[in-house]
Amino acid sequence: MDEKELKNLAEQCNLYDSSDSVSVIQKITALEENFDDDAIVQIYNYFLSVTKCPDVMMFLIKSLDRYRNQSSLSVLLDVLLLKNIEPESNADKEAYINARALCTKAIANMKDTSAVTPLLYCLNNKDENYKVRLACADALGKIGDKYAVAPLIDVVQDEGEKSVYLRESAASALGMLGDLRAVDPLVSILETKRGILDKFTFLKERVIEALGKLRLNDNERVFHALKNSLADESPQIRINAIEAIMDSEHPEAYEIIYDCLQDKDDDVKKNALIALYNMRGRRILDEVLASPDFPDVLKFEAVAIIEEYEEDNDALSEAIREELDD
Repeated sequence: MDEKELKNLAEQCNLYDSSDSVSVIQKITALEENFDDDAIVQIYNYFLSVTKCPDVMMFLIKSLDRYRNQSSLSVLLDVLLLKNIEPESNADKEAYINARALCTKAIANMKDTSAVTPLLYCLNNKDENYKVRLACADALGKIGDKYAVAPLIDVVQDEGEKSVYLRESAASALGMLGDLRAVDPLVSILETKRGILDKFTFLKERVIEALGKLRLNDNERVFHALKNSLADESPQIRINAIEAIMDSEHPEAYEIIYDCLQDKDDDVKKNALIALYNMRGRRILDEVLASPDFPDVLKFEAVAIIEEYEEDNDALSEAIREELDD
């Protein structure tokens, strides 16, 4: 299909006069009845390259993401970089933020490493909207190219970065990438932010999750940092640390998580019990149910685990529940 034919189709769909975006999208959708998949991808690529309407852009990006044809990559990157659009003001530029962020998701799904450089360009541009930068960080993690590791580490370590959310996304991306170069920077954040609450809480959560994905069962510094996180003021950080320690296969993991059964927070206690059950099985549940040293919240949790995971225990769990209710 040549450009003249594509332009005619665009005119038929009122693409150049998209004040009524709903009507335009309906006309575009109707094209799928008359063209095969390859032609539709070509048409949508062209439409995305010429439309200036954010709503139409969003529809086309979602549609192209369904097909995931490599021919769409350059068009999606052009939208991300605003190559075919020249906003006259910041307000005009803001109108395209959601479409550009959506582009990064479609780009990531193609798993094409040639997209890494433009994604890094947007990520490192501190004048760029934070939603676009967040989406770029996530896309870099999903694409999985090791070239992105060093720039993502720079973002995580950047104390001058205004958006702590971006640092969180970069930490998550490093976990997805699984590169050992990320270990020391991630551990340093846990060590330097220990005891600091509020805006750094979620950052520490993402860091712990990333370290858990790296599976470093023989790294004592990582294990020590995770162990220290069990004393953090945030219950969620303590829960994340329990999960990471459980996955570490460290010889001291069971004993350290066992101590968390005495945590002041009920959710932390319950997550510790679940972790111990995952590590050693039924015996920890029997211990909790038999001992007067454990609170009822753990006994109820033990019964719930038995009912969900253990076979042929309906009568036993019912009897235990009746005893606890009394």
